[in-house]
Amino acid sequence: MDLSQLEVGETGVVKEFTDLEMSVKLMEMGCLPGEPIKVTRIAPMGDPIAINVSGYQLSLRKFEASTIILQ
Repeated sequence: MDLSQLEVGETGVVKEFTDLEMSVKLMEMGCLPGEPIKVTRIAPMGDPIAINVSGYQLSLRKFEASTIILQ
């Protein structure tokens, strides 16, 4: 399952990434393997997605969220 498939209030743990270039950017923002993630908001049209990770809120495009594979 990837992050873009979670609904508001659901949580997951980062397992790996599908896009090498995007993974570097995401890891710099705190999305590290083993880090818990909680979806806090989804925009009315479904893009972007607001998540809580590493103690702060981060907004990601649906494409970016789909590159994060969860456990």
